[in-house]
Amino acid sequence: MRVHDVHKAYRTRRVLRGVSLSLEPGTLAGIVGENGSGKSTLLRVLSGQISADAGEVAYRGSLGYCPQEAVLNDALTVDQHVRWFRTAYRLDGTGRADELLEELHFAEYRHTRVEQLSGGTRQKLNLTLALMHDPHVLLLDEPYQGFDWDTYLRFWDVSTRLRDRGRCVLVVSHLAWDTGHLDVLHRLQDGVTTTPSEEGHPAGTPRAVR
Repeated sequence: MRVHDVHKAYRTRRVLRGVSLSLEPGTLAGIVGENGSGKSTLLRVLSGQISADAGEVAYRGSLGYCPQEAVLNDALTVDQHVRWFRTAYRLDGTGRADELLEELHFAEYRHTRVEQLSGGTRQKLNLTLALMHDPHVLLLDEPYQGFDWDTYLRFWDVSTRLRDRGRCVLVVSHLAWDTGHLDVLHRLQDGVTTTPSEEGHPAGTPRAVR
């Protein structure tokens, strides 16, 4: 994914002031920033939900997007969501979704309506629906919100395997304490990302901070 000089304003409020970043295949990247720094706006631009006022966004292959607020139908079951998204993605089967239901430990809720699920389980479904078509580029907005510790660790296991298979995974969060899982970290502040620094990083920390 290539993002070059992206700007976005809402009337007189300039949210993004020239964001540029580059994400290579096989990268587990992150964007951190304080609340109100423009992270969700940037993700909505990258996912194509809204248009940038200026700048360019380009990527190769298919795109997956897991928004912070799960867009689910309370009246439908987990299984019904999976079947609906199978049709939307034009998939031959639901094998990938079935694997994630087992791996994230919520297969027992297949026939449960979303309105009866906890916030953490709703987020598991939200993540599964974003992943089930095996996208080449995956955009995740606060993806582990509501997860217990075990599921949080499983989330990073899933993300690492995607990276190892050549996928590009971008995790957006307002927290910086989990950045040890990342290959590269971008900081969004005042509507721009900071300048990259490829050198001087100790083992166990991101290879670059942008």
